[in-house]
Amino acid sequence: MNFTLLQAIQGRLLTAYGMIMLIPLLLGIYDNDPAVPAFALTALVTIVLGLILWKKGHMKDQMGLREGFATVAGIWILASFIGAFPYYLSGYIPNYLDALFETTSGFTATGATILSDIEILPRSLLLWRSLSHWLGGMGIIVFFILLLPRMGMGAVHLFKAEITGPDKERVSPKIRQTAMLLWGIYSGLTISGIILLKLAGMPLFDAINHAFSCMATGGFSTKNASIGAYNSWLIELILIIFMTLSGINFTIYINTWRKGRINLIRNTELKVYLAIILLATSVVTLSLIFQGGYEWSFALRGAAFQVVSVMTTTGFAITDFDIWPSLAKMLLFFLMFIGGCAASTSGGLKVARIVLLFKMGVVQIKQAIHPQLVTNVFSAGKVVDPLILRNVTRFFFLFILTFVCASTILAAVGFEPFDAMGAAIAALGNVGPGFGVVGPATTYASVLSLGKIVMIICMFLGRLELMTFLVLLQPDFWRNKSNW
Repeated sequence: MNFTLLQAIQGRLLTAYGMIMLIPLLLGIYDNDPAVPAFALTALVTIVLGLILWKKGHMKDQMGLREGFATVAGIWILASFIGAFPYYLSGYIPNYLDALFETTSGFTATGATILSDIEILPRSLLLWRSLSHWLGGMGIIVFFILLLPRMGMGAVHLFKAEITGPDKERVSPKIRQTAMLLWGIYSGLTISGIILLKLAGMPLFDAINHAFSCMATGGFSTKNASIGAYNSWLIELILIIFMTLSGINFTIYINTWRKGRINLIRNTELKVYLAIILLATSVVTLSLIFQGGYEWSFALRGAAFQVVSVMTTTGFAITDFDIWPSLAKMLLFFLMFIGGCAASTSGGLKVARIVLLFKMGVVQIKQAIHPQLVTNVFSAGKVVDPLILRNVTRFFFLFILTFVCASTILAAVGFEPFDAMGAAIAALGNVGPGFGVVGPATTYASVLSLGKIVMIICMFLGRLELMTFLVLLQPDFWRNKSNW
């Protein structure tokens, strides 16, 4: 492990991170709110620490795969631990573990909160919550790649360690250009969301915060009642559209922009993604009408919003879906596992993996009938690399294993069985609200410390798709080996 190289990279990233903290600091100074000293001290210490590491390290050596994994895992952990101090030092979250939970939930775009009264927070902290969403949604490292000097293959390792999905597709030969295109689309959609939400009647500050949360599929709101506080079908419709857009593979936007059209026929993942949303919305609507006794207008409105919110792992709420009929709740529970498309800001298993797992299952059934049959798995008219299939299988197994372990521990600390499973997948899938004591009408404040630690770990594992953190537990990872 080249620690001097890690120091140089982490130093640059921390310096940039401290500079970003100046944004809510300036808003706090403008509002003269009590969180200003906390932001000022945290930003100052972060920048100084970053400059020290920057000076002590050097960038002369080539970054390897190990350094890439260590850098990505390190900056995500540091960003969360440091980002918790504005909440903690300002006194609005007096318990540091709770502050860490809130920040981790922000950067991993989970949206789970321990705050029972969000509206008492000063605007600087509200902006910091949604800004952490926005940075983490597309990826802290993907953003900072734009700020780092030329790193050659080093940037490739950073990109692959953070970007989500079974196939880390590059839309440009240069990683920096890929990062620029991704963040350009992301920023453009965010600005469009701010404008439309403002035109729909949302105050500008709220529009900025909710657009940040929406595009990151995070779910933090400036209101205690989330989106339900506005009681506006137009605002809900705008958010449904942008949540859906956020859950789509961002490389589709880039390829569409370049070619001027999108080939839906060949994009199986996108078709399945949209089909799941439409089918789930229909089933939940019927469940609410015939099992819950709701009027069809409310049923359709509530079903459409909550299905998209849960499927994209955003976590916004317009109603307490925890009181819905069992069929509707169970369907939402399953949607938490699926998530959005690969290379989107959504969490979960990703639709691309679900499609490949289904196709692999079909092949296995055929081979059970015809043992001598040799066949391949196809996607977009091409044979899928067997390495990708092995990675998908491995990821699915580890994801389910992590879910089972987390659910068991949460049950041990007092959760009811279904509530424990809901909380576990809400954290691991980066959804936010779960069921029962951590449902959309409640918070995570009552969860015991061990439960919060488990969910913090799950949020990290879910956002970086397990491997980036799990490889750090391997002793071989820290040994000097040429094949790394």
